[in-house]
Amino acid sequence: MRITEIRESTRSIQSNIRNAYIDFSKMNLSLVAVVTDVIRDGRPVVGYGFNSNGRYGQGHLMRERFIPRILEAPADSLLDDASDNLDPHKIWATMMTNEKPGGHGERSVAVGTMDMAIWDAVAKIAGKPLYQLLAERYGNGQANRKVFVYAAGGYYWPGKGLAGLTDEMQSYLDRGYSVVKMKIGGASLSEDCQRIEAVLKMLAPGQRLAVDANGRFDLPTAMAYAKALAGYNLFWYEEAGDPLDYELQAALAPHYAPPMATGENLFSMQDARNLIRYGGMRPDRDWLQFDCALSYGLVEYLRTLDMLKENGWSPSRCIPHGGHQMSLAIAAGLGLGGNESYPDLFQPYGGFPDGVKVDNGYVDLPELPGIGFEGKADLYTEMKLLAS
Repeated sequence: MRITEIRESTRSIQSNIRNAYIDFSKMNLSLVAVVTDVIRDGRPVVGYGFNSNGRYGQGHLMRERFIPRILEAPADSLLDDASDNLDPHKIWATMMTNEKPGGHGERSVAVGTMDMAIWDAVAKIAGKPLYQLLAERYGNGQANRKVFVYAAGGYYWPGKGLAGLTDEMQSYLDRGYSVVKMKIGGASLSEDCQRIEAVLKMLAPGQRLAVDANGRFDLPTAMAYAKALAGYNLFWYEEAGDPLDYELQAALAPHYAPPMATGENLFSMQDARNLIRYGGMRPDRDWLQFDCALSYGLVEYLRTLDMLKENGWSPSRCIPHGGHQMSLAIAAGLGLGGNESYPDLFQPYGGFPDGVKVDNGYVDLPELPGIGFEGKADLYTEMKLLAS
C-alpha cells in the first residue's frame, strides 16, 4: 500500500464581502487529492482536502516541501503497524521532517490541508465514515451523528443596509438554524449596535445571535463594545482583539460576563495552550474555535484536545471555525460542541452532503465513507476534476 500521487490546485472563492479586517475579493484556497494504490469498486482510493476561508492557498509550500517528503519516503514507513492502512501520524511526522518549531503561519495551513486529504483516504480505505473511525480510535466508540451547527454570515456588503442584513439572517433561520452570526467592528459602535438590534428584533424564542469582531479591537475599543453588548444576551462575543494578544483577552474577561469565543487564528497546540494559560478563557461558558484545516490538521488537533482535557476543558466547548465537513466529522466522532456553517458563502467547499437539512440547529450526518465529500455533488464535481 502506498500513496502514488498528490495533486494540488488553487481555486478561487472570491467575493465582494468584507469583515472588520479584510475583504475577500482575491481569496482562494488549495484543493488537494491524495491518490493511493488501494482499489475500491474498481478505482483507486483518493482522499481530498482543502483549507478554510480567510487564509490563502498554499500550493507552493506543498510542492516545494511537503509533497516531496511524502512521495520520497519508503512506502512502509507511512503505514499503520496495527492495521492494513496508512498512518496519518507517521505521514504528519514525515511532512514535518526538518521543520523548526514555532512559526505557525502559512506552513500550518499547507500541512492541515494535506492532513485532511490523508484522513479522508484512511477512512475510505477502512470503509467507514471518518466520524466512526475517530470514535473507535480516540473516543468512546460511539459517534454522535447529530451535530449542532450555526449559520455564519452578516458580512459588510457594498450597499447592503439593515434590510439586507435581516433578510440574510431570516433566510438562515428559515433553513432551520437556531443560532446566526454577524460581523462587527467594520463600522462604528453605534452603527454596529443598530445592526445587532435589527437582527435581535427578528429572533424568535430559542434563537440566538453571535457577533464576531475578527480581532479588530484594541483593549479600550474591546471594552467599549463589551459594555454595549453586555445587555444583548448574545450567544458569544468573538475574537475581540488580535488572536495572539492573550493579555487583551484576559483583561477583557472581567468586563464581559457572558460567553466569549476565540481561537480560529491559533495554528498550533502550543498557541492554543498559551490561550488557555494566559488568555483568561472560562471553561464554564467560553468557546474555542480552533480549525484543524488551518492548524496542522487532525493530528495536531488531537494534541490540542489532549491539552484541553489536561487543563480542565471539555471538548464540548470547541466549535471549530471553517464550515467544512472535516470538522463536522471530528465533532461527531470526538464530542465537540458543534461546527460553523456558511450556508451561502465560499461554495462549493462549505456545507453538508446533499439532502442533509438543518433541524432546530442540528444536522444528522449520513453514513458516507471518509469525510463524506462524495455526498455533495457540486463539491465532488470539482474534486473529481483534480483526481482525473
